[in-house]
Amino acid sequence: MKHPIALIAAALLAAAAALATTTPATAVDCPSGNFCVWTDADYGGQRMNASGDDEWWESWIADADSSWANHGISGPGVKDHVKVHESAIQFPSQGGAVTICLRPGDEVRFNSAANDRGDAHVWAMGC
Repeated sequence: MKHPIALIAAALLAAAAALATTTPATAVDCPSGNFCVWTDADYGGQRMNASGDDEWWESWIADADSSWANHGISGPGVKDHVKVHESAIQFPSQGGAVTICLRPGDEVRFNSAANDRGDAHVWAMGC
């Protein structure tokens, strides 16, 4: 009688372990651990990706951002949100207004309020 219960318990533990280690599927091509931004809506055109802060985007992407994805890594004490700023961040500038903020796993195919306004991004603890 104990044997079937042990088998059920083992199966449940194995299923739980598989779920805990499975990484979520993502819809867009953006490397794990990175923030990605595209020049066109629906993740089209040129793509920039960064695993750290970029306080002054290159001219080809600055004010030309149209879709975004946050594939950053989450964990306790990890800055896993991404804030896109409308201006480059140079002392004493703080980068101006935040045009869009992405939580971990967010993929935004287009946002008219943020479209073509980004010049810098930073990783943060929240939005």
